Amino acid sequence: MKDLNLIIANNLKQIREEKKLSLEKVADITGVSKSMLGQIERGESSPTINTIWKIAIGLKVSFTSIINSPQDDAMLVHKSEVEPLIEDDGRYRVYPVFPYEDGRRFEMYIVEVEPGGQLSTDTHGEKTQEFITVVEGELTVLTNDKEYIVNKGDSITFRADKRHTYHNPGAGLARLSMVIYYSL
Repeated sequence: MKDLNLIIANNLKQIREEKKLSLEKVADITGVSKSMLGQIERGESSPTINTIWKIAIGLKVSFTSIINSPQDDAMLVHKSEVEPLIEDDGRYRVYPVFPYEDGRRFEMYIVEVEPGGQLSTDTHGEKTQEFITVVEGELTVLTNDKEYIVNKGDSITFRADKRHTYHNPGAGLARLSMVIYYSL
């Protein structure tokens, strides 16, 4: 698999050029500095998940359109070939397995959260929804100032257009499937 930084660099530059936007304009609409955007486009920076979300929301594109290479009509995804995005000192790992594509308004991830690991994230864009199923361990989700405990085999859905937090309060690994749905 190509280096993730180069994939992000190529995708960001292509999206920006398709939309006929300067780096300065992208900085204005995303809240990410022009110099950081330039570093990302040159593959010189490893942007955080929240930075990628800011860029995606500002450009009105999906998260995975920035982090994934274009795919064939059919694909088999081997976890060992998916480069994870890592947060919280390695305790929160996101494996982007099925990217958003035209005609399909969702993207799918496998997420692993070590004991005590957490991630707080801003909005994923207007009217987005998340669908999470915990396949191992337990997960605490905080959204709209309400906390939900999601145990192995349980699922939760919520509007992801507001700030939300994921946390593993358990003693073992939490593994989950996450779908982000973009409404019209």
